[in-house]
Amino acid sequence: MSAPYILVVDDEPDICVTVKEILEDEDYQVGTAENGASARKALRERRPDLILLDIWMPDIDGISLLQEWAEGDGLPCPVIMMSGHGTVETAVEATRLGAYDFLEKPLSLAKLLLTIERALEADKLQRENLGLRRRTPPVVEPVGHSAVMQRLREQVKRIAQHDTWVLISGEPGSGRATFARYLHAQSARRERPFVEVAVSSIAGGNSARELFGSETGGHIHYGRLEQAMGGTLFLDEVAAMDLEAQALLLGALDTGEFIRVGGSEPVKIDVRIVAATGHDLEQEVKAGRFREDLFYHLNVVPLQIPPLREHREDVPELLTWYVDYFTTHERLPYRKFNVGAQNFLRNYDWPGNVLELKNLVQRLLMLGSGDEVGAEEVEGALGRGAPPAAGAAFPVSLDQPLRQAREQFERVYLQYQLDKHGGNVSKMAQDVGMERTHLYRKLRSLGVEIKDRK
Repeated sequence: MSAPYILVVDDEPDICVTVKEILEDEDYQVGTAENGASARKALRERRPDLILLDIWMPDIDGISLLQEWAEGDGLPCPVIMMSGHGTVETAVEATRLGAYDFLEKPLSLAKLLLTIERALEADKLQRENLGLRRRTPPVVEPVGHSAVMQRLREQVKRIAQHDTWVLISGEPGSGRATFARYLHAQSARRERPFVEVAVSSIAGGNSARELFGSETGGHIHYGRLEQAMGGTLFLDEVAAMDLEAQALLLGALDTGEFIRVGGSEPVKIDVRIVAATGHDLEQEVKAGRFREDLFYHLNVVPLQIPPLREHREDVPELLTWYVDYFTTHERLPYRKFNVGAQNFLRNYDWPGNVLELKNLVQRLLMLGSGDEVGAEEVEGALGRGAPPAAGAAFPVSLDQPLRQAREQFERVYLQYQLDKHGGNVSKMAQDVGMERTHLYRKLRSLGVEIKDRK
């Protein structure tokens, strides 16, 4: 499990040595480069968590190097500029190109360490916020006080203490991603990245580039394996991975290193792999769709997530949790599920598991009226009661900004269309009149889950 890796780029050997020793005393991993060419080489060998970059160097100035790195995918990590002869114009240009901060030489030790700490924390929060905009934020601890859930949480805590690969199985919507995040949060890797890959949403042929990255024309695209360095890589619905990517992943797990697509230098990996599937992988192996050797690599510790119908006593607690979430984070009106509604839902089969419950709560808060949700309204929302009269309820509150109202309507509309087509995005794209790639992008931006409806 690696500490943050910092690359120091400076043509003055004394500064490189001094800064390296200081940072290593603070338990950082440190690499050094004396010019632009060696800095480029260092970035090909390993993705840093932060770069300290001098402005004046013999072969290329730091601003030009910063501009080069900012092209394509953008800066690979926070960059802190350093200079003993900087100007206001230089600092402004560095900031415009994405530099986190600008430090003057001679460096103040206290300021250097504080700026690095803040830059790493800001980068971590930015990555977390990108994930939160796409989905409901992770539950700190999976909800439920049933005996089933208590045993499962204890099992995950025990597994987390050992740095082994884990294969999570369970029906769609049962909470596989929630338990993967909980496993990461309980492990020694908790301070390092948690990177989630929805394998089924990667377009055909792009799996290798997404996982392992690529090098083209001097530009480096860091794949998910490098983004998760030191932390956890979560492969959701791993059964959807194509055979080429499976072979590459197996090679990386066997050797502890891989080569980016189009690259030539091996990159060492230090990640914990957590894979999840709703399929029977042993049957996939027999059918020739999944490699047997990769299955045994991933299935070191199996973890089975039960469907919601096996712990229905947790339904009232889950309803409360999601009502609180949607009223707090999406400003939907607060509504309470009365005893009749709770009793009905405790006896419901939940074919879509926790995800279905979450979507039901969101739909009822959006479309319903009144302080209470009753059993009859729940039955109607689940398609078991009489449908509401046309025009009886508009799905979006009109007392809010246009942008927010539009997003709410689009979310309800696309959730309905996705359910209607059983999670088949190709058929849905034809119905709604959108190109499939654009539709995938829209679904992700609105936090509408795709994989769990199939």
